[in-house]
Amino acid sequence: MDLRYEVTDNKYFNIKELLRNEFSVSSRLYTKLKNYNHIYLNKSNQFFDDTLHIGDIVEIELGFDEESENIVPNKMSLDILYEDKYLLILNKPAKLAVHPSIRHFDDTLSNGVKYYFESISLKRKIRIVNRLDKDTSGIVIFAKNEYVQEALISQMKNNIFKKEYIAILDGILDKKKRNYRRSNH
Repeated sequence: MDLRYEVTDNKYFNIKELLRNEFSVSSRLYTKLKNYNHIYLNKSNQFFDDTLHIGDIVEIELGFDEESENIVPNKMSLDILYEDKYLLILNKPAKLAVHPSIRHFDDTLSNGVKYYFESISLKRKIRIVNRLDKDTSGIVIFAKNEYVQEALISQMKNNIFKKEYIAILDGILDKKKRNYRRSNH
């Protein structure tokens, strides 16, 4: 199981309240988890929003199969920096778009990730956590489930997850106009 909680007090009335407050699970994700039978109360997924009792164990399985039907798989070389059951972290080269668009339908990093997932028999939706411009190289994070994606995006919104950029210039600058460093990113 990916998330586990043992009830030790009467803090939460039911599973939905526990997941919302303890793990910040959105209502949309809660509905999916419930519909896919990936929420367990004391090893059973037949709970029907029962009242929680001290000693109950709530477990959540986040790794259910999903498809990104709108993304065409395309074999390409991926520079994988890190991978586990929750994340795929890649080094994106410049001149490569991150996600499909009208101009880049099948030649994006997301198309390469879709091919990679299929090649390892991983049925996951393509969930981009951060984006970079087409001409920018750098790290792009793909979450392998909705919960991880939501958690990381929430951290970015709350300035817990920090991003740093480094620019390399070629040539001589005529004047120093301004320091563009932003402290909240």
